[in-house]
Formats: sequence, C-alpha cells, structure tokens
Amino acid sequence: MLVKKSTLLSVDAFSRAEEDVRIRTKTGALITLSCFVITAILIINEWFQFNTIVTRPTLVMDRERNGKLELNLDISFPHISCDILNFDIIDDSGYLQYDDEMISENGFIKIRLDQTGNELEKMDYKLKDQLQQYPVEDENYCGSCYDALDQSHNDDEGKTLQDRVCCQTCEDVRQAYYRKGWTIFDGKSIEQCEREGYLDKIKKHINEGCRVKGTTILNRISGNIHFVPGEGFQNKNGHYHDTHYYDFQTQLNFDHIINHLSFGKPVQNKQESLRSLKLETNPLDGKQVLRHHDTHSHVFTYYTKIVPTRYEYMDGIIVETAQFSTKFQEKPTNGGKAYDDPNIKYQRGGMPGLFIMLDMSPLKVINREQHAISWSGFLLNCVTSIGGILAVGTILDKIMYKTQRTFFKKANGAKKE
Repeated sequence: MLVKKSTLLSVDAFSRAEEDVRIRTKTGALITLSCFVITAILIINEWFQFNTIVTRPTLVMDRERNGKLELNLDISFPHISCDILNFDIIDDSGYLQYDDEMISENGFIKIRLDQTGNELEKMDYKLKDQLQQYPVEDENYCGSCYDALDQSHNDDEGKTLQDRVCCQTCEDVRQAYYRKGWTIFDGKSIEQCEREGYLDKIKKHINEGCRVKGTTILNRISGNIHFVPGEGFQNKNGHYHDTHYYDFQTQLNFDHIINHLSFGKPVQNKQESLRSLKLETNPLDGKQVLRHHDTHSHVFTYYTKIVPTRYEYMDGIIVETAQFSTKFQEKPTNGGKAYDDPNIKYQRGGMPGLFIMLDMSPLKVINREQHAISWSGFLLNCVTSIGGILAVGTILDKIMYKTQRTFFKKANGAKKE
C-alpha cells in the first residue's frame, strides 16, 4: 500500500508547499492583480464576440429547376415620352417573356414626366388604349388596310361585314403593316390614324419624359430587358420595333436615371448583416446617365451577372433573392469613336435604347447568420485565456523574484566590504 500511495503521489501535477514556507512579495501581488484584470477583460471580450451575429457565405451549385426570378425596376427617361417608349423582356431562346402589353397586365405603370422631371400623371400603358376610345359611327364601315392585306374579295356577293378583311382602327392598320414587314411612320394619310388623332397625341407629349416602374416574375434564364422606341412586332425574321418616328425626332434620347433595379425579394431590416459582408445587392440604384452631348443614336447597355442568393437568419426566416454585378457600355449605333475614349471605335449597328443583359450564374450563394463563436469555442477561449494569463504571470513573477534576490545579494555584499 505504501508503494502504491507513493506512486500515486508522484504523478500529482498540482503539488503544494506548506503555508509557512511560502514567500509573498508586493511584486507578486501586483502581478496577480494585473492577471485578474487582464483575464476579466479577455473573458468579457469573448462574451461580446459570442453574442455578435455574423453572416458567413457559402458557395454551392444551384440545382433548382424551373426557378423563377422576381424583377423590381423603377427607371426614369427624361427625354422620351411614354407614347413612344416601349418595354420588352426576351430570353436567349427568342421567347418573348413579356412585351409592352403583357407587362402592363403584370403591374407595371408608366408615369408622364414634365421637362423638370416632376410627375404629371399615370397613363394608359399603351397609346392604342387611348385611341380606341373613338369608334366609327358607320356600322357598315370597313376600313382600308392600304394594300397590307388582300381586300379584293370584300365586294363579293353575299359577304357580310364579319367575313370581310377590314382594318377598323389605326392599330389594325399598324398590325397589318407589321405582318407585311412595313412600317407606318406617324400615321399621316392613314384615315383611321388621323380620325383617332394618333399623330396629335404623340406630338402633344413629345417633349415629356417617362418613368416606368413595377414588379414581375421572370424565368430564371439568360436574356435581356430593353427599352426602345416604337411599337414592337414579330414576324418570321424575329422581333423588331418601328423606330421611324423616333429617327426623325432628333431631340429624343435614352438618357436615364435608374431609381431602383433589383432581382429577387428585398432583404429588409438586415442591413447590418449585409454591411458585415460588404455586399451591395442593388449596385445600380441612383445611377444617372445624363449626357451633355447628343445621344439620340446611342444605345446604353448594362451587362449584369445575376447570382441566386439565399439568406438564412437565426430567427428562422429564409429569403430567396439574388445579387448582381454589372458593367456599363455606351456606344453610337452609327459607329465611330467612344465619347470618353477616342482609342475605342465601334461598328455600325444596333438600336437606340436602354438594354439590360441578363446572365444567370450556375452557382448559388447561401448566407447564414451565426454567432461569431460557438458555445464550445467560447468556453475553450475562456479557459485558454485564464490558463495563458496565469502561466505568463507565474513566469513573470519568477523572473522578478530572482532579479530582486540577485540585486539584494549584490547590495548586501557591497555593504559588508
């Protein structure tokens, strides 16, 4: 038993001296107090870190199929009227997700602006909606299509008005022209357009601006959003716009102010988390392109890279949204040098307008809210702080004690001599 007891005592790492043989010094007391203060400061700091919420991003492959993307936009055009401005959304497959008419049915509105940018009134989204308020009084009226459609059999015996090929309104004539591949210009000399006041309505608002705002849902596929002049139409060769009237009104241009542009649901009341990541989810908000040179024939293009993003908050809320980066380009459609760099030259081509090119990323960012350190990390850091400070204090105390002993011995030896 004595041997076993002696063996057990030999592994005691916390051996203690008797109280009467311990030596206490003022220096040791000061070091001890300093250790307590520093340890308390470190533990309090660890507690604050534990209670700090941080957002940590993770990059994963986006495996979601048939996903949708919410588009939120608010853009002002100071120098083109709502009657001429047209808004379409097309994907890279050529599918027209939304045209000017479908967009009006999905919550978008046009707001007329005066020359100083003040709002005048909300208007019917399409000019034709205003023109059709003036129907023909003659019940047997069958309007000419001006050779855009075959009307040679309209006078055949027994044909009723419903069986005839007629263009009753200015819009009917326009659509007939578009199917033929023609353009209607300003509607002058076309009886239906003159009766409905098509040109007069355009001229009435020609010096106004236009603001387009609203929200819609897009397919999550690459494509483009474009604001261009003139009515859009489809034929076998693709998607086109009638820009003839715009071409002759040289005071019009697509200078613009992007009041807001975002993709996905808004991330609200989480600004501190976003700032901790140094993220800007809406980099184009407040962007102004107001040139002092002639931009009538210029096309403004934003190339956007959209990254699907999920925010997972500690309160259980999950927000599916998107963030994007963008690159801006401005070029004249008639070719020539860039206005800001004479070394850059552009080829002819394109259509005046504002284009937002959408490029979807195959990756997804997941931002999770977490404590800066876990419970186990907090406890480990506290123990480490206490042990480390006491160890350093012990070493410092021994150094100070030996230094003092050496100094006193030399001083006493000098006195004896």
